[in-house]
Amino acid sequence: MSIYRIDSRISLVDLMDLSLQERTGSYIIKEKSLTIIETSASPSIPHLKKGLSKLNINLEDIQYIILTHIHLDHAGGAGLFLEECPNAKVIVHPKGRRHLVDPGRLIAGAKAVYGEKFNELFDPIVPIPEDRMLVMEHEEKLTLSNSCTLTFYHTPGHANHHFSIFDSVSNGMFTGDTCGIQYTVGSKHFYFPSTSPNQFNPDEMKNSIRMYKDLKLDRLYFGHYGVTEEVSFALSEVEKGLDFFMEKSRETFSSHSTIEDNVEAITSVLFNLTKSKMIQKGVDPENPIFQLLLLDMNVSAMGIVDYLLKQTKGDSTS
Repeated sequence: MSIYRIDSRISLVDLMDLSLQERTGSYIIKEKSLTIIETSASPSIPHLKKGLSKLNINLEDIQYIILTHIHLDHAGGAGLFLEECPNAKVIVHPKGRRHLVDPGRLIAGAKAVYGEKFNELFDPIVPIPEDRMLVMEHEEKLTLSNSCTLTFYHTPGHANHHFSIFDSVSNGMFTGDTCGIQYTVGSKHFYFPSTSPNQFNPDEMKNSIRMYKDLKLDRLYFGHYGVTEEVSFALSEVEKGLDFFMEKSRETFSSHSTIEDNVEAITSVLFNLTKSKMIQKGVDPENPIFQLLLLDMNVSAMGIVDYLLKQTKGDSTS
């Protein structure tokens, strides 16, 4: 478990999601109202608590726990963590609230994707009492101190229950999965889209990215993983990558094949394309980051296949 002090206000605790370094993190914002963004899944909570202890933060001092969206690698541990944070409220998108109160559908969805690995990766998922939650509408604001205001923007594309959080002090956006994933190998940074197993919509994702561009941000705080100040480059890379992913996926997709065969074929195409790009930029072909890349491309392929199937049925909504 590592802690990265981004500046005097914001730190990033590595939550060791999937037992991997620099996979998923929690951002700690030290303002008058102490705030954390993301908890990851329940197996990550010991890492979060250890990181907070190293930062000399008491759990009773936490006022807000913000979840960009309710996918379990971002929010699955929130209920478990909240049990030890007596003064905290959980902030969530309005479309995510009911799933945190009753996580049955979340659990079923995750089991469908992860199968026998579910317990190891996510258990337990603890319901969150309604009176411990706050919902934030699009462009609603939250004051953390006299100098810091957070603004919440609904940013669908990856999921309908996703929002992003703008920090007025750093002129930065906590992105969750809205604008993809940042992979860091040494001094090299790579940016690829992240599509979810369902609710993915490429047009909405592009609209959310364009909104980011219009805000002229100075920082992006990625859910996976870390901060970047090369905002324009990162957003352009994800936008171009999204077009490329969809083009190659449409070429590969067959309405006559099973869902499983389509996912396998598109995973292979996306993985080989992204791996080749990274190798061309000097990444060792044996670097363990490619194990993570394969996992991410598989999940993205699930989302793209789900979207393409809906389109073939004349339903492009999610």
